[in-house]
Amino acid sequence: MPDSGTENRGPLRAALSGLTTRGRSFLAAGAAAGVCAYLLGQPDLLRIGALLALLPLLCVLVLHRTRSRITAARQLTPARVSAGSESRVRLRLENSVRGVPTGLLMLQDRVPYALGPRPRFVVDRIESGGRREVSYRVRSDLRGRYPLGPLQLRLADPFGLVELSRSFTAYDVMTVLPKVEPLPASPLGGDAAGHGDGGQRTLAVTGDDDIIPRDYRHGDDLRRVHWRSSAHRGALMVRREEQPMKDRCTVLLDTRRRGYDDDGPSSAFEQAVSGAASAVAHLIARDYAVRLVTDTGAVLPEQDSERPDPTETGGLILDGLAVVDHSDGHGFEGARETLSRRDPGLVIAFLGSVGAEPAEQLAGLRQRGGGAVAFVAAGQLDPMLEERRMERLRERGWTVLAHRPDVSLAELWQSASRQTRGL
Repeated sequence: MPDSGTENRGPLRAALSGLTTRGRSFLAAGAAAGVCAYLLGQPDLLRIGALLALLPLLCVLVLHRTRSRITAARQLTPARVSAGSESRVRLRLENSVRGVPTGLLMLQDRVPYALGPRPRFVVDRIESGGRREVSYRVRSDLRGRYPLGPLQLRLADPFGLVELSRSFTAYDVMTVLPKVEPLPASPLGGDAAGHGDGGQRTLAVTGDDDIIPRDYRHGDDLRRVHWRSSAHRGALMVRREEQPMKDRCTVLLDTRRRGYDDDGPSSAFEQAVSGAASAVAHLIARDYAVRLVTDTGAVLPEQDSERPDPTETGGLILDGLAVVDHSDGHGFEGARETLSRRDPGLVIAFLGSVGAEPAEQLAGLRQRGGGAVAFVAAGQLDPMLEERRMERLRERGWTVLAHRPDVSLAELWQSASRQTRGL
């Protein structure tokens, strides 16, 4: 997104504050020469004093005018990247002052600490109507949204008498998404009700009494007009088109702070977030209707669409995962309440450490005959205790796998596929 801004012209009094030590010395020397010329009656000394005093003032006027007429634009490519990937930032400066070139320009773009040191550039004079472009790269191993900018600009005259600063107001946002791991095509189950091999079913509408007509829209075929409903409503109604019922899947992400014992890019929580992002991207690519639910009951995307765009849905979920943080909850009551409003279909959960009470709450999330797979972060507790806690979920019909840092999610996905198919 372009980052451009302009700044209102400040009073000359503020511009005079940009005089350097050399510029102030010139003013003082000019004033002293003027006083001496008056006392001694030396007109030549007066001309020298006037030159010394007027030179820094002239530089102030020129830079003050130039500063307000320099425009800047920022281009971020791409604006959304995965953690560990780079993005290039291009800064373009343009001098729109007629007939007046700029002096030396010093640029500094504000970037968060997580993206690296602040980039600084020195740009030589820009002729009237000219442009200059500089670029730098940013990357982060931490997901999140990071503001880039505003750009700070410092102008200096060729004599080093004046330095004026300007700060633009506009900024761009770089979104760092969780890492997405490619997953194998091995299905975990799920038809339109959450079961099967991932095919689609079609809701056929035949007959006059078993359909739900909708309002007529411009361009609809008149042969699809439902006359009985039109007469009843007093407006044209048409039969709905056959609509495919997509396989449904709910990805559950455990964000409870008490479920994880560490932080950082390689923590178990980040592993769970990355796993959820990988599952969402994989399932959407296989044409599932996917939504993400956290332990608190938060849902992404927030609203279900009649004909959702898979690319848009995936983007909304990944953007939400880029900024998801720990919750202070103790269990999964919020998730259970949210999922009770609609059949969740296949449930794929990425969990932290799960105690007895949360395990009981998770048991109710699995629908009768539906699939439920849990990837539980391992390596945080005693191995025997972790196994007992995972066994609680298995007893309630879940397929449970230990998600260890040294085992890829792709391997676990294949193992889960074999278990859910009874192989």
